Amino acid sequence: MEQTLSIIKPDAVAKGVIGKILDRFESNGLKIAAMKKVQLSRQDAEAFYAVHAARPFFNDLVDFMVSGPVVITVLEGENAILKNRDLMGATNPKEAAPGTIRADFAENIDANAVHGSDSAENAAIEIAFFFSGREIS
Repeated sequence: MEQTLSIIKPDAVAKGVIGKILDRFESNGLKIAAMKKVQLSRQDAEAFYAVHAARPFFNDLVDFMVSGPVVITVLEGENAILKNRDLMGATNPKEAAPGTIRADFAENIDANAVHGSDSAENAAIEIAFFFSGREIS
């Protein structure tokens, strides 16, 4: 079984669509192996998105991610990374396929509702950033 990290971002949490997004995961064969709702600190957001530190959008991304609580999940299932990325849709919701999470719940490329790991290597790093082994079942 493959695992991946998903973050329901502040915009989607504020809209009250946590349950709808979680249902998309479960209805498509992904098990929620761990979950928590947290308010990221600036330090947390900067560390998590450090790979983007040199990019012009980094400060706006960090500001957005600390603007409200997020729901962080470890999703598990066959081909979990690809399945989650398919469910999320394109980063820009205007380019996301109809019926994807971003097409249905995101406002724009900055407030795009969800984050998902893009590779097995990054999934392992991202999961370890937020969860200890004993928190994942």
